[in-house]
Amino acid sequence: MRIVIAGAGAVGTHLAKMLSVENETVVLLDASEEKLGKMESLFDLQTIVGDPTKLSALNNAGVGDAELFVAVTPDESSNVTACILAHYLGAKKTIARIDNYEYLQPKHKAYFESLGVDSLIYPEQLAAEEIVTSIKYSWMRQMLEFGDGALVMIGVKIRENAAIKNIPFKELARDIPYHIVAIQRGDETIIPRGNDVILVDDLVCFMTTQEQISHVRKICGKEEFAEVKSVIIMGGSRIAVRTSKLISDNIDVKIIESDLNRCHKLLELVDDKVMIINGDARDPELLRSEGLSRTDAFIALSDNSEANILACLAAKRGGVYRTVSEVENIDYISMAESMDIGSVINKKKLAASAIFQMMLNTDVLSVKCLTFIDAVVAEFPVNEGDFITKRPVKSLGLPDGANIGGLIRNGEGVHVTGNTMIQAGDHVVVFCREHVLKKLVRFFK
Repeated sequence: MRIVIAGAGAVGTHLAKMLSVENETVVLLDASEEKLGKMESLFDLQTIVGDPTKLSALNNAGVGDAELFVAVTPDESSNVTACILAHYLGAKKTIARIDNYEYLQPKHKAYFESLGVDSLIYPEQLAAEEIVTSIKYSWMRQMLEFGDGALVMIGVKIRENAAIKNIPFKELARDIPYHIVAIQRGDETIIPRGNDVILVDDLVCFMTTQEQISHVRKICGKEEFAEVKSVIIMGGSRIAVRTSKLISDNIDVKIIESDLNRCHKLLELVDDKVMIINGDARDPELLRSEGLSRTDAFIALSDNSEANILACLAAKRGGVYRTVSEVENIDYISMAESMDIGSVINKKKLAASAIFQMMLNTDVLSVKCLTFIDAVVAEFPVNEGDFITKRPVKSLGLPDGANIGGLIRNGEGVHVTGNTMIQAGDHVVVFCREHVLKKLVRFFK
């Protein structure tokens, strides 16, 4: 598969890195030679210097032979234009990154397709949805739903009061209503085996059903976490606007923005329920005056990752039990986790995972990224005759770094053991490292 990515910014470079280990022909196109930098020498891809809105540059990148063209430059108009031109030149499928939420409305889908733009990605919307989930389930680090909620994956930080810690997996009851698919311990990702144990400060990924979420909460010692009723957001970005619109009406929301002109604009963009405050959310006096100690959640969404991390640390010291930080520098994510600042949002990983799903040569239902682990969780439908139906799970020979978390059968979540036989009509939910995902496709053919 030939894939051309226009835009060597945060999303484009992360997507290129993901795809460069998948034996695909990846071309990264950008007008800035400086941005392309060392990408070609460090990864198995080709770089082309050129303006993606010009036919000559697109031809140089071989767009006419591309099965997928992705435009993720910072400029929405350039992305849409590039996709229209790429379609004209022969690209089989095009994806454009946009900044306008209105374009995502279903009534506009046919129009964009008629122009040659097959799919639209709005990273800020993906990030806002992730933030709202983090607020709804305040005791989790991350929660993903599959099969309309029949199965859920929960990421939880283990503390001293967790009942599940220090017990070898082989000693846990066989009928436990969950499956632990991975443990993140520092920079190490562990696919657990019989002698492994969960330690304090581990990040543990559970796969379970909606009905058993309360059980997981209990064994992790998280029952004291209260429901979020009040939120302070630092920074009036597009993510902040989308988040404020998605947050439940029974939650009080304050947005603190330092730029007065942006504050005036926010008054036009957000609902009346949201209070806009002009000031620096890093100012302890301002936070105290706005009731930080009585606030349930603090969300740091400035354009500076370091400032967001430090602000969340200060909020936790000020008595806030739930903090969420936007960290756009991927190198900082592990540092943020080691500092125990709460949930981390990275829109480039969210966008790249959504695009990655679109280019898979299968009808995979969803691919969702784990911010705190270099991994994804994918939901695959099973058809008659697929290889995965021919042997029990323990004999499938799944690649290293992959773990079946559960399956959905007739709309119900089902726990998977080594002896489970997967059937046509099932939906299989698989945890795997990003570079392993393409290897799983052959099991569903």
